[in-house]
Amino acid sequence: MKKNLFLLFIITLTSFVSCDNDGPYEEYLVARPVVVDAIAFKTEAIDIVDPVPIVSSGKIYAYQDYIFVNDVDRGFHVVDNRNPASPKSIAFIKLEGNNDISIKDDKLYADSYGDLVIFDISDIDDIKLTGRVVNAIYNNGGIWIANLESPRADIYDYGDYDSQRDVIVDWEIKTERRLVSDYEKQFSCNSCEFALNNSDSGSPQPTVGQGGSLARFKIVGDYLYVVDYSNINIFDISNLEDPKVLDDVKVAWDIETIFNQGDILFIGGRQGMYIYDIKDPVKPEFISEFRHGTACDPVVVDGDYAYVTLKGGGFCGSVESGLYVVDVSDLKNPELKVIYPMDGPSGLGIKGDQLFICDGSSGLKVFDKSDAPNVTQLNHFENIVAYDVIPLANSLLMIGDQTLYQYEYLDSDIQLISTFDLK
Repeated sequence: MKKNLFLLFIITLTSFVSCDNDGPYEEYLVARPVVVDAIAFKTEAIDIVDPVPIVSSGKIYAYQDYIFVNDVDRGFHVVDNRNPASPKSIAFIKLEGNNDISIKDDKLYADSYGDLVIFDISDIDDIKLTGRVVNAIYNNGGIWIANLESPRADIYDYGDYDSQRDVIVDWEIKTERRLVSDYEKQFSCNSCEFALNNSDSGSPQPTVGQGGSLARFKIVGDYLYVVDYSNINIFDISNLEDPKVLDDVKVAWDIETIFNQGDILFIGGRQGMYIYDIKDPVKPEFISEFRHGTACDPVVVDGDYAYVTLKGGGFCGSVESGLYVVDVSDLKNPELKVIYPMDGPSGLGIKGDQLFICDGSSGLKVFDKSDAPNVTQLNHFENIVAYDVIPLANSLLMIGDQTLYQYEYLDSDIQLISTFDLK
């Protein structure tokens, strides 16, 4: 009798610890998001402050006597370049979720978590936020705080989190007993969803600034074209203070850059280069595409040739890195002419017959393209990291790893003017 009672106790205890009517339970680390309202979060993500050290240097943009250096996802450093031999930081435009800008007539347009944000920079010492078009480029969904690490947890319980309304600013972790079947379901589905959410001195000053080959923003006439990861977003900026959102145009997945030659847009993507006609600026019309294997792909065009740098390996893809020279004399039938091996190229630029290529940790390379599609290397600035370049009328700007370089043009080469540490 005692033996039977003991057996009954063991069976009852086992049922209590490991299973209920719905199945077995275990203890798991459960992560719940701490959220704030997206609109309030975006508003607090903007400020104009004194100069700060750069964290992660991104793209550069030149406008009149000033250079704007992107700090990836954090905003832009404003550099006074009236004396190129001795530039100085004068302000930091704190703009979280930002990667690019474009400027026309003292109005600076920038992205911030999918919004189009407008600043008045007519007084560079008193920059003012003048407008914001919410979700103009993409919806709130996808806001991701760069410094917020994903917690180590077994289960992510999102509760009533709405990616269009909320921003995750922190995580709360607790140990809880959960059904094993819930964990298995989470492991096969929800964790995947979580991961996915994741100028000449004697000439008039230009009214439109100049970006590099990695730009996602491009102003052509009265229109601002912004590429996100799959679309061309179009804005009528004939009224600079009140941009109008027009219908966007679907291009392809993994779009990265935009460049124009007259009324032709050249869109760089990880799968290829896409060519669009903007004779009707509100309705870009597809002309053709040049396909290549998966790689990071900025493009610049001069005359009959497009120069495309493909960076392979890691996130960018499996294609071997190189400079691709493509004949675009027939826009409907772009034709690859020659490939030059590179180590890890990113941005590039053209000034006259000189082609400048940022080859990552291999430095800045200068080529003569007067015999295009054949190019000949003129110089190689080694022992620096080269990310993107902007060829101006009198000088070349180049951004590297937290450092801004400026060069002056020589007859067939360039010479360093200054090195400016942004750290």
